[in-house]
Amino acid sequence: MEVQTQDFPGRSHTEEISWKDEMESPVNNCFPLEILRIIQLDLDLKYKTNIRELFEEFDSFLPDAIIGIAREMQPVYRHTFWQFRHENPKTRVGNPPPEGLPGFNSGVMLLNLEAMRQSALYSRLLEPAHVQRLADKYRFRGHLGDQDFFTMIGMEHPELFHVLDCTWNRQLCTWWRDHGYSDVFEAYFRCEGHVKIYHGNCNTPIPDA
Repeated sequence: MEVQTQDFPGRSHTEEISWKDEMESPVNNCFPLEILRIIQLDLDLKYKTNIRELFEEFDSFLPDAIIGIAREMQPVYRHTFWQFRHENPKTRVGNPPPEGLPGFNSGVMLLNLEAMRQSALYSRLLEPAHVQRLADKYRFRGHLGDQDFFTMIGMEHPELFHVLDCTWNRQLCTWWRDHGYSDVFEAYFRCEGHVKIYHGNCNTPIPDA
């Protein structure tokens, strides 16, 4: 297996990026057809294992899955979906794992480009009118680009996603703990097991150990 890397400049989670980027130029159309699968990674990562082990996660995808991605480890989407949660008090949307749907973090992603190209459902989800219907349904306005897009469609179509263990994207940012969610923060932030990839999101220092 040959592993190649490619940077995507300007894709910072601190910027106000529209999910229209994903709709207008989906990543599965940005590579030659002979490239079937890729791993897309943020720059603020530290690897504690061989990246080949992450690539092997593709072997665990169920038939309908096209993307491998870990859960968001802060109550970001508890906050962002506040209006939908208020109108639907029994919803799992925005709740912490394992029973809830906390959304996704796109710092580490496995993209089955071949499956994405062949998925009629994913193609429909990229249509602006379909995205708008979902945004209206969930009262959703995001600011984290592709992460928001995948989170929103994941609420509706979880079968498209292979959920990576938190140890593959051990996020370190604790911003939301100090901004109104200290009472529930640990339910999102908890991650047991040997960390394989540390993610120093929101400029958080990554431990040396």
